[in-house]
Formats: sequence, C-alpha cells, structure tokens
Amino acid sequence: MIENILLADSGTGQSEQMLKSLMELPAIQRAAVTVLHVIPPKITAEDMAEQRQAGAKLLAEAVARLHLDPVISVNTLLREGDPKDTVLQVADEINADLIIMGSRGLKRLQSILENSVSQYVFQLSSRPMLLVRDDLFVKKINRIMVALNAQPAAKASLELAVRLMDGLKGGKLIVAHVNPDLKGHSDIQTGSAETDPVLAEAARLAKQRGIDCQCVLATGKPAEEICRIAADTNADLLVLGSPDRRPSIARSLPDLDRLLGTSLSDYVRVYAECPVLFVRQSEA
Repeated sequence: MIENILLADSGTGQSEQMLKSLMELPAIQRAAVTVLHVIPPKITAEDMAEQRQAGAKLLAEAVARLHLDPVISVNTLLREGDPKDTVLQVADEINADLIIMGSRGLKRLQSILENSVSQYVFQLSSRPMLLVRDDLFVKKINRIMVALNAQPAAKASLELAVRLMDGLKGGKLIVAHVNPDLKGHSDIQTGSAETDPVLAEAARLAKQRGIDCQCVLATGKPAEEICRIAADTNADLLVLGSPDRRPSIARSLPDLDRLLGTSLSDYVRVYAECPVLFVRQSEA
C-alpha cells in the first residue's frame, strides 16, 4: 500500500494539486509525504547561495499550499545535484511507495533531446510513479480507471486501484480491457463481464470489496483505446501496469530502444486526459 510518498516539486505544474487530491482518498490519508526540490549545480558560490535561498522558500510555500492534515508526517528536502539522478536517489533513500512528478507531456524523442527529468525517472525507476501533465486540470478523485490485460503488471495495477477505492464514498472503479483480436468494440456493464476472462476476474474482486464497478471491453490499438475510454468515462485517475523497462544487466543506462520504440506507457503518459499512475512490475 502507499504509505510513503515522494513529491518532486519544481515549483511549476500541477503536481502539488495532484498530491492534495490523492491525499483525500481515505485509503492513503495518513501516508507520510516528502517534498523534494533539487538545485542544479551552479558554477559560482554566489549563484549557489541564491539558489539555496530560493529553494528553501519554494519548499516552505509548497507545504503551505498543500494544506495537509497536521497529523500527516511532512518532510522537506533541499538537495543539490542533477535533478534526474537526485530524484531517483532520494526515492531509494526514503523507500518511496510512490513518486509524484509533473510532466510537460513531451513525446519520446523530444523528451530525450530536451533532457526531460520526469521521462528519465520514469525510464529508470522501479517504483510506482504518478505523472501529471502541466496542462491537465486535476480533479477530485471519484472515478478511478484501471487498464487490464493478462500481464503481471496489470494485475498489480488492479490490486492498487482496488485499495485506493477503499472507503471512497460514491466512487466508481472502471476496469477496461482492450483486446485487439476482437471485431468492432463494445462497452459492457459488470453484469455481463463474464464474457471476458480478464474483466470477469476484476468484476468479482470489485464485488467482493463492495465497489461500484463498470467494465469496458474494446478492441483496436491498446494505447489509443485506453486514452479514449478514460476520456469517455470521465476518469479522474488512470492506473496502468507498466513493466520494469530496464534489463537487469543495464539498470544504470537509459533503454533507448524502448524509449524510441513503440511503448504503450509512453503514449498514454503523453495523450491521456487525466493523471496516470504507473504501477511497476519486474519482467524477471
């Protein structure tokens, strides 16, 4: 479960609002929060001193804007170094269950060329990560969508989505399976979910937990259909299983083949019209 959250705060974007919305969920209202701001290396001592002062002010203002419950443990960290590597290092230090970062929504090649911090962290971290595009309007979380298939990462994403629904009054869980082998596409309700094994299992789990559940079965290109379904169902948060993308023998280097190749996760993080929580699962 999510008990230790790392918010990498650059002072821009919607990541703070995303944390506030997430912390309203009963299931994680008591999670500890660490707010991190990273100062890139500067040449002169004078520049560095100014950046430290500005960073400390940014952190203080961020905590004030969050208006979190006083009983919640909130720590602030001001670090110096390369933001990409520092976020990964701090996530390991505090054993974060979730990393929250803003994202400009850059496409894969563009994100590499522009040295995107969020894309680098997403590529190399093995921890769950919630990406919030800067141009999105973050809403109160009532409708959580999870995209499913037969892979272990999808099962992990369903388990997390169900836990997030615990105690959420009036909430709805939307489970979607995009099967490219189907002809046409159809939306089905929970009552007929047994026609699809993946959805049937999810519907049974939701029923056992007393969760209002809508099942959607579709065909087509999975990445595009997931974004369409999220928009059509007015999802406030999309939970998506994302396999650990680093081969075990090369964890320290970006996997450019996968960055530049066809990636469902990369498409969804760019085009989904709601924040996306990626649940990582090792392929090994």
